[in-house]
Amino acid sequence: MTTFELFFDLMFVFAFTQVTQLMAHAHSAMGVLQALIILIVLWWSWCSYSWLANQTHVDEGVVRIGMSVAMIAMFVVALVIPEAFDDLEGGLSGPIVFVIALFVLRLIHLGLYLFAAGEDVGLRRQVLSQFAPTIASCGLLLAGAIIGGPAQVWWWLGGVIVDVALTWITANGGNWRLYSPAHWSERYGLVVILALGESIVAIGVGAAHLPISVPVLIGSVLAILLSLSLWWLYFDVVAIAAEHELAKRDGKRRVDLARDGYTYLHFPLIAGIVISALGVEEVIAHAVDTAPLGLFGAAALFGGTSLYLAGHAFFWRRVGGTWKAWRLVGGTALLALLPIGALLQPLIALGLAVAVAIAAALGESVMNAQHRAEVRAGRSEG
Repeated sequence: MTTFELFFDLMFVFAFTQVTQLMAHAHSAMGVLQALIILIVLWWSWCSYSWLANQTHVDEGVVRIGMSVAMIAMFVVALVIPEAFDDLEGGLSGPIVFVIALFVLRLIHLGLYLFAAGEDVGLRRQVLSQFAPTIASCGLLLAGAIIGGPAQVWWWLGGVIVDVALTWITANGGNWRLYSPAHWSERYGLVVILALGESIVAIGVGAAHLPISVPVLIGSVLAILLSLSLWWLYFDVVAIAAEHELAKRDGKRRVDLARDGYTYLHFPLIAGIVISALGVEEVIAHAVDTAPLGLFGAAALFGGTSLYLAGHAFFWRRVGGTWKAWRLVGGTALLALLPIGALLQPLIALGLAVAVAIAAALGESVMNAQHRAEVRAGRSEG
């Protein structure tokens, strides 16, 4: 992975932060839905470029120039996220600017992919098949942006569903290529790190307007422990073993595994981190309060962490063929504890969520200690 790819991903760091702040500002179920729609749009765009980066050197020649323009388009997309559903008075229409910048971002990707495909007729045909989902999806997004109001949410939701579904249909039996499992797993590991970085930023945002105090320090320590637990669950064994599984396959079997396990099944991981970061921000912002955390904060904290754990279980089911029982139990426990968390003081609720996440990570590590050691030593391929 090159420094240029890292630079490109910085645009998405900003975008993730904007999504979290959109949820926090709206402070409602509809606001979370709007933010998740935008997150899917961002995720799909990032995944598109991850496939391109595995096909060719993105820091050379024409592709570097195109990627540079794409970075500008991506920054515009991220910049206008706060106005994507609630256009501010004066200036340009936020929703329309968002859609136009996104369309430019996606067209650049397809153009660069056609260039990178070279004389590979099968791959060129596959890339051309992606124009239909892109145009259909962006068309629905543009219609929603023009119509505005409450209907915009449903037009945009339809747009992302069409994009995701048509991409799946055109990819089945298709001609995509995946040359480097190591590069691929490294890229997706990085985007998990970027999302975890947002959970760290959320601590600072939550505490930004509070004087430093013992409750703020305790909340910060607990929030860091939660982020460490989420990191452990992904990088300690699963990321390594998944790369081994990807390397064992070739041709279409490798492409299918990359598509299912990473492009599709990594989204719950990213969404779970971003939503749990919202919960952390809520807790830290009310760290000195004795009033209950409330349903919104608890749903974000417990629900987001639960989604992350469940996403892991489904990811490994597709990649390794088995269920991660500790993660399923942990995710279920968090959902069961959500109503209780809403009634607890913010710091106590955060401590409870942290305890479940740590239990899932440590329990699995202890129960599968030998397998863990083999994977980390490179002696196991699954």
